Amino acid sequence: MLITPRSSLRNTFLDAVREFQGEGRGSASDDTLLGHQITVWRDRWAEQGGFDEYVRSLIADARPETPRPAGMVPTTTLWFVEGDTWLGRLSLRHQLTPRLREWGGTIGYDVRPSARNRGHGRAMLRAALPHAWGLGFDPVLVTCDADNAASRKVIEATGGVFEDQRGEKLRYWVPTSPS
Repeated sequence: MLITPRSSLRNTFLDAVREFQGEGRGSASDDTLLGHQITVWRDRWAEQGGFDEYVRSLIADARPETPRPAGMVPTTTLWFVEGDTWLGRLSLRHQLTPRLREWGGTIGYDVRPSARNRGHGRAMLRAALPHAWGLGFDPVLVTCDADNAASRKVIEATGGVFEDQRGEKLRYWVPTSPS
């Protein structure tokens, strides 16, 4: 289920972060949103107060009036959970900048390594489509690395229509309108 981030999931979230770090996420060469968050927040996550601040910042990022770096847009972050277990995250960007049209898309998501290949990516993406519809998107742009067969399957299984490849990114349009 997709939920608003909450501090009570700190321990299972940190377990997932360790799994992502085992894959190299958060390293100097990781230019993903999750990689950036790991780099910026990892030391503060050690304390509950720092984690609470992180959760508040995720929630605040959806508000247009929240200050953000140039080129960044309001973004709703949702966490995918099963009971009290953090399984993944999804970012729904409220606007498409030229860079997001080329590289990042409207929706980005990550499934923790130990929870992959169980249908969670499809469930996350499907559950996000009504949220995107509510923001006025139909369809949404979802991208993935050309060598990421699992993500490609998730996008296609959710109705994604391949448009093209730009650099290392495959670009798909996924309808959001209720049928």
